[in-house]
Amino acid sequence: METQDQDNFLSILLADDDKDDRFFFQEALKEIEKKTTVQTVIDGEQLLDYLSKPEIILPHVIFLDLNMPRKNGLECLKGIRNNNRFKDIIIAIYSTSASEHDVTETFLKGANLYIKKPYDYLSLKKILEKVVNINWQLHAANLNKDNFVLTI
Repeated sequence: METQDQDNFLSILLADDDKDDRFFFQEALKEIEKKTTVQTVIDGEQLLDYLSKPEIILPHVIFLDLNMPRKNGLECLKGIRNNNRFKDIIIAIYSTSASEHDVTETFLKGANLYIKKPYDYLSLKKILEKVVNINWQLHAANLNKDNFVLTI
């Protein structure tokens, strides 16, 4: 992967086993004003394998589905947060689940944001627009359970 000026774009990695969700996610990002690059992986094992490659440019943000085969999102979250190389990566949980248990567990395990997958394209575009425009330094400094779940 070529070295790119990271001030000019937001590098995103989406880990999601659903082909349609990956497609609509990428299409919605194309319509947002901010420059982004997107890589996708189809399960947690592929995510961790991808991140372990020394030649890649690490993503700024990982959108992490909780319910994936081979390694689920919680296993990935734990693996990422236990590796100091990945300490600056923002992790946005991106799941169909909105259970209080999942929200609390991912918050305690070090995720930065929790997003319930929107059911329509317009809502998806709005939520992605919010995420790519968050001031992450300010958000991380003020992270608490009240601002952990992102809604539109």
